[in-house]
Amino acid sequence: MRAWLTTGRMITIGLVLMILGIVLPFLMVMDVIESTFFLNFFSYIISLVGMLVASVGAIMWGVSKRNERR
Repeated sequence: MRAWLTTGRMITIGLVLMILGIVLPFLMVMDVIESTFFLNFFSYIISLVGMLVASVGAIMWGVSKRNERR
């Protein structure tokens, strides 16, 4: 059985989270959505989690490619 969370999916999920972490503050600055304390921290947290998930996915992808060459 194949794993559901592959390295490509981890990188994609991380990129989506990082983009949301950029778009939400931009919308707050443009006064499209109201800037709240919770929304500020939520956008920071999803940006941070996205960066971590994408980094782990990229590292796992690199390690698997390195092991394939051996």
